[in-house]
Amino acid sequence: MQKETPTKQKEFHSQLNHVEVRPEEKMWALVYQGPGKRRYEQKTKPSLQQSTDVILKMVKTTICGTDLHIMKGDVPEVKPGTILGHEGIGIVETVGDAVSNFKPGDKVLISCITADGHCEYCRRAMYSHCENGGWILGHLIDGTQAEYVRIPFADTSLYPVPIGADDEALAMLSDILPTAYECGVLNGEVKPGDSVAIIGAGPIGLATLLTCQLYSPAQIIVVDLDEYRLGIAKKLGATTILNSKQSDIVEKIRSMTDGKGVDVAIEAVGTPETFDYCQKIIAPGGHIANIGVHGKSVELKLQDLWSKNITITTRLVDTESTPMLLKTVQSGKITPQALITHHFKLSEVMKAYDVFGNAEKEQVLKVIISHDQ
Repeated sequence: MQKETPTKQKEFHSQLNHVEVRPEEKMWALVYQGPGKRRYEQKTKPSLQQSTDVILKMVKTTICGTDLHIMKGDVPEVKPGTILGHEGIGIVETVGDAVSNFKPGDKVLISCITADGHCEYCRRAMYSHCENGGWILGHLIDGTQAEYVRIPFADTSLYPVPIGADDEALAMLSDILPTAYECGVLNGEVKPGDSVAIIGAGPIGLATLLTCQLYSPAQIIVVDLDEYRLGIAKKLGATTILNSKQSDIVEKIRSMTDGKGVDVAIEAVGTPETFDYCQKIIAPGGHIANIGVHGKSVELKLQDLWSKNITITTRLVDTESTPMLLKTVQSGKITPQALITHHFKLSEVMKAYDVFGNAEKEQVLKVIISHDQ
């Protein structure tokens, strides 16, 4: 090996000193600053970290009820400085060397669940418990409420958007539709002719209402406190709507089911009171399917349920149903765009949070946040 002379070394280091250092590219994003605090600010644009990553330019995103839980401090794993959001549609800008299913320019649907595709849980289709992924976007890593987002394990965490598809309808497939379908309808084992009660007519309850109709239940009873949301439920296919402020819903539902109760009770709120309703209205042999995020303990009425052949299920969405739901939405069998009530630009995301967080007054279900053009 030829030894470099001091003169050559000096010339080499002189060249290094003259290499142009480009400033980090910036982007706008909604950033969590701690409980009750958020800011729309500039952050460093994400870059590839692993060969399985892609970088997306966001087109559409939305706000989830889980984001509000984060803002309240209910999810302590989310650290200040994290960009929120785990849903949306984007266009591929950069791909890692190991990505084979996508290329720059492709429009894609982002799954709220990131899956490496090969760990023990992924092989069991329990992608929500992926050992290297799961719910990480807007939780453990930066999320989608920004101009750009990094998606790990892109080949198994993104879906191609069909040409001509409604971006806003498909944005509902990131989280709310598969959550409602998998945690409520599938776990509740809804069958043709069943009587179904959905406790809660928020976005997730209404998404459950849409997807349970794929199985032709005879009765779909929707319970809520909000007359506006109950009105939407009626338009979307509920056979009966009940306001729990105005009536004893347990007696009402029992009288409507010949005193037996419902075959399937779906909890879509996440409070002890709403879970208790499910326990009181379930028929022998029935299914209680929990969807709601519970922050407090509930009282299990085992003394009443032990002899009734009841099945109680819990689940975190795995998004294994997304390909099927994508086809169903494309065919027009389900119209999730009916859940969208408000539109904002990304620069208006602070206002979007104010509106979404005051849902009853603003009569809001789901919001769409569009990238500023």
